[in-house]
Amino acid sequence: MTSKSTSNSSTKPRGSVQAFADAAECLKTLAHPVRLRIVQLLLHGRYTVGELAEDCEIPDNVASEHLRLLKRCGFLNSERDGRRVYYQVAEPHLEQLMACVEGRFLQQTAKRR
Repeated sequence: MTSKSTSNSSTKPRGSVQAFADAAECLKTLAHPVRLRIVQLLLHGRYTVGELAEDCEIPDNVASEHLRLLKRCGFLNSERDGRRVYYQVAEPHLEQLMACVEGRFLQQTAKRR
């Protein structure tokens, strides 16, 4: 029986623990129920702080803090339209990540009922 050599760098995926440090920090930022809901909403359209706060049942200032953290990781951007500021998804890979989360966890919720 032949075993694969672990020293063959051409078969190993790129990356190192250090290279994943930023990814881990941003994934920690996503790992909050309000922020996951905000991302889910923003994948379906653009919203203001007030609209997101209302949906998440949190004060506007708390929603603003969640949005600030998501923007810091590059997940979101904002656009001013007159007096309103709209938020939208800037990172296209969030769609795949959210599909994974929804498939795994929202399906379970439906089955429990």
